[in-house]
Parts: sequence; C-alpha cells; structure tokens
Amino acid sequence: MNAGSTNASANNNGARSSADGTEIHDRGYRKYEGARSGVVGAVRSLVWQTIRSILGLGRPARHKVFPVIVVVIAALPAVVFLGIALLFRDLGDDSLVNYSDLFGFSVAPIMIFAAMVAPEALVRDRRDGMFSLYLSTPLTRISYVGAKALAVLSVMMIIALGPVLLALVGYTVVGDGPPGVVDWFKVFFRLTAASLVISALMAAVSMAGSSVTDRRAFASVTVILVIFGGAIVSGILIDAAEFSNSYGFLDPMGTAGEMATRILGESPDGGQALSEIDTEVVALGTAAWFAAGAGIVGYKYRKLEAT
Repeated sequence: MNAGSTNASANNNGARSSADGTEIHDRGYRKYEGARSGVVGAVRSLVWQTIRSILGLGRPARHKVFPVIVVVIAALPAVVFLGIALLFRDLGDDSLVNYSDLFGFSVAPIMIFAAMVAPEALVRDRRDGMFSLYLSTPLTRISYVGAKALAVLSVMMIIALGPVLLALVGYTVVGDGPPGVVDWFKVFFRLTAASLVISALMAAVSMAGSSVTDRRAFASVTVILVIFGGAIVSGILIDAAEFSNSYGFLDPMGTAGEMATRILGESPDGGQALSEIDTEVVALGTAAWFAAGAGIVGYKYRKLEAT
C-alpha cells in the first residue's frame, strides 16, 4: 500500500521510474523568460564565439598552434626594430623601417592566417551541422555570414595593424615619430585604413575559398592556390610573356599591399608591377578582389541548404 502510494505520488509529480530505480523527471516545456537581445545580440554572440574558435580559446592545445605562430611572426619584426630604435636613438630617421616595410613583414603571417586559421570560421559549422541550428535563431543567412566576416576581419586586423601600431607608439616614445599631435593622428588613421584594406581583401579571399567545401584542409589548399597561384601567374605573364603590368592585379596580396602603400602616402616600389599604375586603378583592382570574394560567399550560402 505504501509502495503504491509512493509510485502514485511520483507519477503525479511527472517522474517515471526505470527498472534500475532511476527516476526521470519530465517537467515539460517551459517558455524562456529571460532578456531577448534579438538579431543584434545573436550577431554579437556569434562574432565572439567565432573569434574564440579561430584563436583556439577553450579548445585543445593543438587548435592554438597556428594562431600563436601567426601572432609571433607578425609581432617579431616590429619588436626587433623597436628595440633597435630604443638602443640606438642617435641613428636618425633614415635608420627606421618605414610602415610599408613593416606591412611587408606581415605578409607571411597574414597569408598563414588566411589559409590555415580563418577557414575554421566557416567550415566547422557546416561540418558539425551548426549552420542549420544557427538559422533556427534570429540569424538569417546574411546576418550569419556578416557575423563570420566581422570575426575574421577583427582577428585579421590584429595581425595587420598590431605590429605597425606598436612601431608608431615606439617611434613616438623615442622621439622619432610624427612631429605633432595632428600629424600623429594622420599617421594613425592611415595605418588603420591600410590595415583595413589588406585585412578585408584577404578575409574575402579566405572566406570565398572556405565557402566551397566543409573540409578545412581542402579550404586551406584552395586559399593557398588563389594567393600563390595568382602571384605566380601574374609574374609569368608580366616578366616572361611581357604582358601589361595590369596583370599584376591577379596577385591578391600584391594588390592589397600596393593599395596600402598608396594610402600611407609612401612612394611605390619601382620593382613592383603595379607601381606604375594609377592609384585610382589600383583602388578598383582592390575593390574587384573584395567584390569577387564576397560574391562567391554570398552565392554559395544563398544556395546552401539548411538540413
């Protein structure tokens, strides 16, 4: 009688007893009563979680290897040249490395990040089935891709802007920076704009390559082929076949670097194919690379089925 009363009481409370005595409590559906942040909150959350995923935060150590390598390679030249400026203050301005050269040292880490790290932002969600889950939230395809792009661009900006900004602050401290406050901010904004151009173009290339597959290895190979393949083909066409220097636009990193040089107001490198091209044309070539990458991502995700 007591046992029967106990079971009846348990059933009335929504509990079911299994054969081994374990109770499973069925509380039913409960409506969410917390604060709703809408699309803005969903985008903000996705951006932050994507940044964490890219940098390997909260993940096993093997996922942190490439991000750490990229950051070290990017920062090392600026730290070295800043140390030289601090130790040998009487060398004069001619001894200082200009900002275009510092951007040149950032080419390798930016390409490593674009090919080996950034694809994780897109391919992981498709591989794990998270893309469909995200679309069940206030996120749409456009806001989802926009959040991913913002996350990739943010980390890319750290790699591109961090070293040159460190150099600017260091040169200012040792007295070799811009002469006045207005000039300092002019240099700062030019460095930011140049970094944004490089980061946006390379982020577009990386995300375009990542949108065609759900395997990170394949995405990395695709991005590498676009970056190095474009540079090799443009070099062959210009140097060997003696085609127009305009074919230098086939090199995405070279195009971004040339545009950054023009933004900084520094003299173009005479050895570069694009150095003889008008700035307006270089800007159009840069915009074309960005538009092509964004177009590929938009097309692939518009067609991608959410299963």
